[in-house]
Amino acid sequence: MKKRNIAAVLVSGMMAVSMLAGCGGVNKDAVVATLDEEEVSLGLANFAARLQQASYDDFYVAYFGENVWSSDMYGNGTTMETNLKDSVMETVEDMYILQKHMGDYGVEITADEENAIGEAASAFMTANSKDAVNALGATEDIVKEYLTLVTVQNKMHDAIIADADTNVSDEEANTSAYSYVRISQKTYTDDEGNSREYTEDQLTELAKTVEKFAEEAASDSLENAADSYGYSVSNGTFTKDDESLDEAVFAKLQSLDEGAVSGVIDTEDNYYVVRLDQKTDAEATEQTRQSIISQRQNELYNEVLDGWKEEHEWIVDEKVWAKVTFDNLFTTTAESTETESDENVDATESAE
Repeated sequence: MKKRNIAAVLVSGMMAVSMLAGCGGVNKDAVVATLDEEEVSLGLANFAARLQQASYDDFYVAYFGENVWSSDMYGNGTTMETNLKDSVMETVEDMYILQKHMGDYGVEITADEENAIGEAASAFMTANSKDAVNALGATEDIVKEYLTLVTVQNKMHDAIIADADTNVSDEEANTSAYSYVRISQKTYTDDEGNSREYTEDQLTELAKTVEKFAEEAASDSLENAADSYGYSVSNGTFTKDDESLDEAVFAKLQSLDEGAVSGVIDTEDNYYVVRLDQKTDAEATEQTRQSIISQRQNELYNEVLDGWKEEHEWIVDEKVWAKVTFDNLFTTTAESTETESDENVDATESAE
């Protein structure tokens, strides 16, 4: 039987509390939400939130300091703690709704998966310090329930997206490759490295220089001409529905034969000289094909899940949920502890 790692983030390292205050002291049996009057415990939601916090702490604290969770990083009037808690609660809602609809897709948790989840939960409790476990509000039963929900979420995701249309035509996926030189009509860098705006006289001279550059690029090569004029050649790709390119540049690229170099393309802010390198870049085209498939899968998954959400009543007790606070910080050691299980359970790994 093929072995894969289960819940890698959960058991990937020894988490030690670097600042203690509160130590996960919530009433784990309190009801934080209901789904059609079925109760969701604060213990489960608290653990999900604190686990997410713990996974971010090392990075966030290093860059933003120890007050990161009480700060309004995005300027939207809410703290980072509130933003993460909102996201976690939405995920908890998704997981319980997906669990409720397992029968719609014939999804089940096998005995082997149950055993693997139990082993992972036990390993997690053993691997982490008492302080860390207390701060996370973890118990073995809570960890098992969380792992079960995440496993269901991933199995349901796979089952739902299996119905997505994966047939992408060559025309739809086709991605072309091009090279280009862009010269600003607004500013230039002087000999001292300062940014300067062009005068009218300088713009007149610039237009003449760019015309000569384009002629040389067409007669020799874009790269050689760029070297001569001190310009840089960049590369890119585009599809038939590309909206990221300037309209004039896009139109010119579509009209070029493979290997051909354009004349000067005059846009509002820049001059461009472009070359169509490949009408079909095989590698980029395959990436586009997979991106289209992934987008269809995501849209189908969200459509199905959103439809189910309309069928159910999800109510959060905000007063109970407010009791969950990020009143301590976590750090993760480099040493890892892994638990192996059947490959069907490794979906838990990607959920984090």
